[in-house]
Amino acid sequence: MKDFITLQNRNITSNDINFIRQLIANNPAWGRTQLSRELCKLWNWQAHNGQLKDMACRTLLLKLNKLNLISLPKKLIASGSKKTKRIIPFIPHDTSIIEGNLNSLGTIRIENIQDKKALPLFNCLLSKYHYLGYSGSVGENMKYIVFDQIHRPLACLLFGSAAWKIAPRDSFIGWNSLTQKQNLFLITNNMRFLILPWVLVPNLASFILSKIASRISTDWTNKYNHPISLLETFVDRSRFFGTCYKAANWLLVGQSKGRSRNDTFNSIRVPVKDIYLFPLSKNFKEVLNHE
Repeated sequence: MKDFITLQNRNITSNDINFIRQLIANNPAWGRTQLSRELCKLWNWQAHNGQLKDMACRTLLLKLNKLNLISLPKKLIASGSKKTKRIIPFIPHDTSIIEGNLNSLGTIRIENIQDKKALPLFNCLLSKYHYLGYSGSVGENMKYIVFDQIHRPLACLLFGSAAWKIAPRDSFIGWNSLTQKQNLFLITNNMRFLILPWVLVPNLASFILSKIASRISTDWTNKYNHPISLLETFVDRSRFFGTCYKAANWLLVGQSKGRSRNDTFNSIRVPVKDIYLFPLSKNFKEVLNHE
């Protein structure tokens, strides 16, 4: 093999491969979950809030296994059992038509979902009404539900991990491979934006995006102890025109190449998407290029 390969934003050397092989051989009772967690501890692989990057490590191990560089232990699943898709429970909610203009909604409240009481409604709305569905999120993320003044839900937004590499964005920022790797956590991706289908209010979407942009870095700092410098999102050109992002002054910087974020082997084809960015400070390029 080469001197190293890059997986999950880490350079994996032949010594690393041998270390993982030895770790598996020395601990035959470990399942894949324990293996990934112990490896995170040994490598000190943590997020900026101190949480182990367990999911990233599991993905890395699966990729090494697929490349036949390691041999993972068998999955610890009982004989005859089947892996079932997570079922999101239905939460009753008002679906009556909401029409008019922004003023007719009264005071619009954007709630940052922090407690378990509001989370089931958020999960239900996204899984039921967003065209991509929703089954949960991992890693650093921020969830919002938007309500009108009489507490009727209007919209849901989910922000999560930025794309590893996306040429138009990276060119726009101007960073190199080192600063990209170090500072990617300062970008968040608007992974889901749902205006509920019974809400028919012009300009609501761009209004919400503007309000979110003014607070999300503070919300992120309160939750994860670091700010956000740039927002990104990908708009499926076959479905949407990106009108609300344009109206909220997001910048169209290019198109994706039709590859998935996890497409290590260049085999997963997805729709071409427009790439929109929204800087949260005037010096965002300086921040993102800082070593």
